[in-house]
Amino acid sequence: MINYNPKDWFIFIFRFSKSDTFRRLLPLLGAVGLYAGLVAYVELNYLAKSEYYDSIKNVGLMHSVLGFVLSLLLVFRTNTAYDRWWEGRKVWGSLTNSSRNLALKLSACVPDSQDRLFFQQMIPQYAYALKSTLRHNEDFQQLDPVLDLDREAHLPNQIAAALFQRVHALHQAGSLTMAQFLVLDREISTFTEVTGAAERIKNTPIPFTYSVFIKKFIFFYVMTLPFGWVFSMGYFVVPVVMLILYAMASLELIAEEIENPFGTDDNDLPLDQICQNIRKHVGELLG
Repeated sequence: MINYNPKDWFIFIFRFSKSDTFRRLLPLLGAVGLYAGLVAYVELNYLAKSEYYDSIKNVGLMHSVLGFVLSLLLVFRTNTAYDRWWEGRKVWGSLTNSSRNLALKLSACVPDSQDRLFFQQMIPQYAYALKSTLRHNEDFQQLDPVLDLDREAHLPNQIAAALFQRVHALHQAGSLTMAQFLVLDREISTFTEVTGAAERIKNTPIPFTYSVFIKKFIFFYVMTLPFGWVFSMGYFVVPVVMLILYAMASLELIAEEIENPFGTDDNDLPLDQICQNIRKHVGELLG
């Protein structure tokens, strides 16, 4: 995730990161610009005095209606993607709070140093395991070898099971009262609920048909723009069409990037930093 100062307008205008939509769309913008220039040349030199002049000139009337419909679709698409990004952030914020709460209660209920060390290691491991699972185990090596984890099995479930087994063993040994055991059990259960919410966001993207329809709509809308605007704008239609394509396609690219907030793109959630903070805070409480 990129950290930035939202007040630096001048820097934003002239800054191009690797995730900037202008850089990614530049080949497409160039192709569309050539297409618009070709359409303008044909219409101005061959169709301007033909019998089809009035019909072609009025093609632009449909764009005012279609533009309104397309803007509604893009707004809905962007809002839906941002809702997924923000919900992902709330899920990881909930995991941070649950980790702190569990560490706070364990620090008061568990006096044994070996047990405290176990929980100090395992609670942050749950966050790293969840991050690894959401990223298809690509950073599995970041997990400490506290347990002999099976890479093919569900990593968070294995760590949650180890946490519950240790708490249950302490209760069976008489180190925890029933009230303390129930409180800790509720905190550990929250971990599983957080994992389920994160996996729901990860595994349920926007419906394929809806995404394809928006891309096709943008493509055909932009491709028909020069036909109706050439006679009133001339060759100035080329930069205008390119600008409209840039605005509409950029919104779709941004929505595609942020609808899965658990990856490693510039605009995804800072999961590495969140995991490090959980490890730091749990270590301070149980160390």
